[in-house]
Amino acid sequence: MDFNQQVIDEFRANAGRVGGPFEGGRLILLTTTGARSGTRHTNPLGYLPDGDRILVIGSAGGAPRHPDWFHNLVADPVVQVEDGVFTYDAKATVLDGPERDEMWARAVESDPGWAEYQAKTTRQIPVVALTQIAGGPPNASSWGAALKLVHDAFRRELATIRREVAASGSSLGAQLKVNCLTACQGLRLHHTAEGGGMFLMLRDRFPDLAPTLDRLDQEHESIAALLTGLQQTLDRNDVTTLRADVDRLIGELEAHLAYEEEQLIPFLDA
Repeated sequence: MDFNQQVIDEFRANAGRVGGPFEGGRLILLTTTGARSGTRHTNPLGYLPDGDRILVIGSAGGAPRHPDWFHNLVADPVVQVEDGVFTYDAKATVLDGPERDEMWARAVESDPGWAEYQAKTTRQIPVVALTQIAGGPPNASSWGAALKLVHDAFRRELATIRREVAASGSSLGAQLKVNCLTACQGLRLHHTAEGGGMFLMLRDRFPDLAPTLDRLDQEHESIAALLTGLQQTLDRNDVTTLRADVDRLIGELEAHLAYEEEQLIPFLDA
């Protein structure tokens, strides 16, 4: 419990970044309601991207019993998720049948450690999908800080994907493909929200920003083309091209994010 609290404190103090054994990994804080006590309990958990939802796995290190958080969400499936940028309510669904087996196979393929945990216990390790049902703005003190927070989350995720692609060898794993597609979807949604919301507000309040916003809109189109190319590479299961595509996307996106932050954060915080 002391170790968990240290991880929780570090996570919250560093916008989702945690060192030690979790360095560079995907981590959330999951808060459930105690099935018997009604008390709220928070646990740091690794997760797998899965499009509009995320997956968590009740391995408990291969212990003979399911973890307490799993029993809690079975009793009350409305949980809270913290991902370092947003805090949101989610509905937990325990997967079963072919869907559970498919998600489990993806997890094991991406990290054989899951199979090692399963080998330690006779229980079937559960796979749980968490789907957002309500949420709010980023956990930031200002709109400028919120923009930087969201950007840094994309930076971390793409850096993780770059490492996964580099380690993938000659084959493209199913979970790695989902990771890439989920990141692409997130970037498209973010840029759509910027163009249709934040940029419109800034154009209205700060007319002199028009040339900057025009450039950012053009960069959005360029990045959208890279995302389309990356998705086509994924459809072909072309690992060699994927490495180059990911590097190209990260390079162009990093330049775009840095320029956007430099130009817009002062106005967002004005």
